[in-house]
Amino acid sequence: MRTIGELGEPGLIGRVSAKFPQTADVIIGPGDDAAVTSAPDNRVVSSTDLLIEGRHFRRDWSSARDVGHKAVAQNFADIAAMGARPTGLLLGFAVPDDLPVAWVDGFADGIAAECATAGGAVVGGDTVGAPAVTVAITALGDLGGAEAVRRSGARPGDTVAVTGNLGLSAAGYALLRAGADGPDEALAEHRRPSPPYPQGPRAAALGASAMIDISDGLAHDLGHVARASGVAVALDSSALVPPAGLRSAVERLAELGGGHRGVREFMVAGGEDHALAATFPPGTGPPDGWTTVGAVREGQGVTVDGRTPPPTSWNHFG
Repeated sequence: MRTIGELGEPGLIGRVSAKFPQTADVIIGPGDDAAVTSAPDNRVVSSTDLLIEGRHFRRDWSSARDVGHKAVAQNFADIAAMGARPTGLLLGFAVPDDLPVAWVDGFADGIAAECATAGGAVVGGDTVGAPAVTVAITALGDLGGAEAVRRSGARPGDTVAVTGNLGLSAAGYALLRAGADGPDEALAEHRRPSPPYPQGPRAAALGASAMIDISDGLAHDLGHVARASGVAVALDSSALVPPAGLRSAVERLAELGGGHRGVREFMVAGGEDHALAATFPPGTGPPDGWTTVGAVREGQGVTVDGRTPPPTSWNHFG
């Protein structure tokens, strides 16, 4: 079995870069000191994130390809949440020298496949040795001439809508922790999130007043919108439509003795959904594929069915 230590940094960079097709947004890709990308809007949307082995993924739970998909998804979801189209991605990759080359190949395949789905391309990056696999992504996007949709634009009277698979990833995580090998829908969503990338620009085009990527739980992330906008957000849990597979995942968890969380609790407080939540002014309905789940009111904070939800979102330092 060939390892990264035997391959060396030049071989690693060449091996990984060869797997990434370029797009029309890339003028100069990997191979020079820096990449050059087009910026037809004259503004570049950017975001960055980290994945650390043992904290954000486990190699015994997820394949290398899964990790590649997830690394791209959680970053390009942030670009979509601004109403932008993903264009480019910079990859920082730290790995142990005994990591199999085959694992790196699978990881690169996952990145390439998710970039093809989202519409962006890898434009450069760096590699270094480390005790555990660490992935640092900087994602870039294009607004296409539109204004960015920020968290601070919600106003009393707006409706709140969501799109994407709420709760399914958190249920998949709970199943993995319980040692379960199914249901497949929940496990797959945790390993390879499926952000609704096109829905961000669609919501922006229809006049969304605020928008956010749901990575730390619906109620928690809408709390960011409420604070930034100086408003209150009232959610109606009965309006939430469970994604396919969530009910069966919750039933399986109950069989395993971990059934203290219900379907809607996963949807309200689950993490790593990488779905989107947005607010829309009166008379402006959300696009097809969105579900209206609440309203913006005078006040502050988030309520679910009239009550303040418990703080059960993902803790980045716990």
